Amino acid sequence: MATQSIRLTEMAHGGGCGCKLAPAVLREILAKMPQPIGVEQLLVGTETDDDAAVYRMNDRQAIVATTDFFMPIVDDPHDFGRIAATNALSDIYAMGGTPVMALAVVGMPVDKMPMSLVQEILAGGASVCTAAGIPVAGGHSIDSPEPIYGLVAIGIVDPARAIRNSTARAGDKIILTKALGAGIYSAALKLQKLSPPLYDEMVRSMTQLNSVGAEMREIPGVNAMTDVTGFGLLGHLLEMCRGARLGAKVELAALPLFSHAQQMAEAGIGTGGAKRNWKSYGHDIDLPADAPEWWRGVLCDPQTSGGLLIACSSDSVPEVLALLRSRNFDHASVVGEFAAAPPLIHVS
Repeated sequence: MATQSIRLTEMAHGGGCGCKLAPAVLREILAKMPQPIGVEQLLVGTETDDDAAVYRMNDRQAIVATTDFFMPIVDDPHDFGRIAATNALSDIYAMGGTPVMALAVVGMPVDKMPMSLVQEILAGGASVCTAAGIPVAGGHSIDSPEPIYGLVAIGIVDPARAIRNSTARAGDKIILTKALGAGIYSAALKLQKLSPPLYDEMVRSMTQLNSVGAEMREIPGVNAMTDVTGFGLLGHLLEMCRGARLGAKVELAALPLFSHAQQMAEAGIGTGGAKRNWKSYGHDIDLPADAPEWWRGVLCDPQTSGGLLIACSSDSVPEVLALLRSRNFDHASVVGEFAAAPPLIHVS
């Protein structure tokens, strides 16, 4: 964690995926959005709140396109760029796609930030794209009151093998690939209560590419997938439930957490984003009456560059977990199951 006089997190009112509009607000905004008409090649649009658009070019190739950007979640400019780029590419991988190029989205308060910091942010993002094997082929920049950085990500996928968030089946197991607690740690960072080792834990998770998602399309029985970002675990799982018209069960004891997430949550450290998330969808969550209050903050915690949420058959669980662990997703765990029930989540 670099030490510098300018704290990027103090230049923005929010940070990371916690900047996202609350689910209820977003639904209201999009309620009157006209649906595409007569575009047969558009295989995935906005209809199921999926991670990216998918446009079929021919029988073997489809374009996967997405964009994601936000304000700083850390103060180190290089780490900010890395986290934002990893987060943006995740949407391609969550569709089972392979990224091919990216465009940078840049908004910076040029009168308040040295050019060296802006260059470091872009260099951090470019380093992640290099690791993913793709170029940053261009982009767009503006002078803005708060720092903003992200990517437009373009990928490809076989249209018959794209993985949607809406195609889970009753009985499918739910696998989460990364630990929860990114928002809680980022809140601690803003309060200057995050030690260097815990900062490193957070950044390692946020900069681990979800490229294993492109390999999931090769495993029979992987039926649906999404990534966990600003709406928290429950919000993105609810999107899967609503798309598939299924319910889900989640086991608290099975959820992987950052090493100090529980301790911080019990101490009252958390984000406004978690509270907005619960207000948006808490009515669709059956949380045990005796569940400690801190659990709500964890379950709704906005995850910046979070893990994948995978719906797969029981038979495919061993192969999925073996692949994840071979790719260093050490926290990958079965955390629940989809059920033939109304689109609600029962937490036990």
